[in-house]
Amino acid sequence: MAIIECKNVCKNFGEKVALDHVSLDIPEGGIFGLLGPNGAGKTTLIRIINRITIPSDGEIWFNGHPITREDVARIGYMPEERGLYRKMKVGDQAMYLAQLKGMSAADARQALKEWFVRFGIQSWWDKKVEELSKGMAQKLQFITTVVHKPSLMILDEPFSGFDPVNAELIRQEILRLKDEGATIILSTHNMESVEELCDNIALINKARLVITGGVEQIRRDYGNNNVELVYTDADGRHEVVLPRETDGASTLRTYLDKEGVQINSYKELMPRMNDIFIKLVTEGEEQA
Repeated sequence: MAIIECKNVCKNFGEKVALDHVSLDIPEGGIFGLLGPNGAGKTTLIRIINRITIPSDGEIWFNGHPITREDVARIGYMPEERGLYRKMKVGDQAMYLAQLKGMSAADARQALKEWFVRFGIQSWWDKKVEELSKGMAQKLQFITTVVHKPSLMILDEPFSGFDPVNAELIRQEILRLKDEGATIILSTHNMESVEELCDNIALINKARLVITGGVEQIRRDYGNNNVELVYTDADGRHEVVLPRETDGASTLRTYLDKEGVQINSYKELMPRMNDIFIKLVTEGEEQA
């Protein structure tokens, strides 16, 4: 079942077309990558899902019905442009944002204390937000995005500004939330994160949907249908690339017709998501 259905969504800002008849389904559960170069329309679509912006045409459905203001309370949204009140204390800020999402003061305080312990930031509670570094502020923003246990979380460039240790911390939390049943929309330019985390993706370029589907299937579709064979014989270690459409048995006999051959690995070669991203975006620019 799709938790979000974008039905022929269009958005114009004057003469500028930000989204041009975008239709896609975001499955319930798992991590969905929303990809595209700067200015492609990703943020506009996210803002429409959150009812911050109204589409010029088309509809957003949530769990099988047109999305309502009440549904938005079940969404956690961490925008790329982080927004915290700098003069407030960290604990007060977190309590305020949690209660805006419908949590009682008691539930918010208990849940936030648990998150602060998990992130090792108990000492921040009485600090002012302006005292935090960019990475520290992003930890706080992540917590306030997920503390009310939303069924849908939208994270826009969640790893931006983090050092490798804290980026890994956030990555593990995202995977844990997925395992607990949450649906996560991940908007990012980091293709390594897409391959590691995302089950499905959609690529938007120049306001239009270019491709959507499962990450592994897309990588397979854009591959060259080759495999890599690594083996060791009396002459040492060898690597060869073989076309999959060739008769596998005959091909292997050709390369391994020697005594004492040891096969080290055999794997299908698939392109990286970064290469597919560049290919599709570049083709779009050439066709424009």
